[in-house]
Amino acid sequence: MFYKLSPSVLAADFSRLGEEIETVERAGAPYIHLDVMDGHFVPSLSIGLPMIESLRKRSDMIFDVHLMIENPDYYLEPFAVAGADIITVHAEASTHLDRTLRAIHALGKKTGVALNPATPLTALDWILPQADMVLLMTVNPGFGGQEFIPYLIDKIYGLREIADKYKLDTDIEVDGGVTLKNADAIMAAGANVLVAGSAVFRGNPAENTKKFMELMRAREEIRAKQLSGGEGNQ
Repeated sequence: MFYKLSPSVLAADFSRLGEEIETVERAGAPYIHLDVMDGHFVPSLSIGLPMIESLRKRSDMIFDVHLMIENPDYYLEPFAVAGADIITVHAEASTHLDRTLRAIHALGKKTGVALNPATPLTALDWILPQADMVLLMTVNPGFGGQEFIPYLIDKIYGLREIADKYKLDTDIEVDGGVTLKNADAIMAAGANVLVAGSAVFRGNPAENTKKFMELMRAREEIRAKQLSGGEGNQ
């Protein structure tokens, strides 16, 4: 399992968004997190297809596209064509989740399933093997800059336990209130993809990205020692 940083463009400077993405890419971030909001499923509006298509020309990063929208099935192919590499839909917004994930795979893209804070892990009971990634929201979606909800650390532990039990390679992504102070605890709980917005783009994005990557390398070393039978702190 490898740890990956997915900076969220919601916190970037939109007047120079292409430059911001190139900055974090050069600093080592492998993913970029693109939140698409429709003003219905969540109260906010954000970027859409033209923006993603334009950014695709500026970057070779993995485009981690998070659809916080109603009726996501209508938009799967357009986002795939625009440049998404991972398309994440909300379990709460998809009427036929199995069909949706199969459609994403048919487009040649990786699948993600997002769960809001109050949505139980049982929503994944019959679908987890089809999900390349599960996105656990650790704030209520719709706005950036919120604080991590503390009790959701147990939800991360719970999902990792399920994935390990069934020997699934599912990535566990955490989105909401991720900072340099809590990132290691979140990874220790079982997450391996971290979405960070303000913690990356506020201040010096390059330096902030490098600090996250250093934490991830350290966590990979701890995990390697654990798997080899050596001692390592959680």
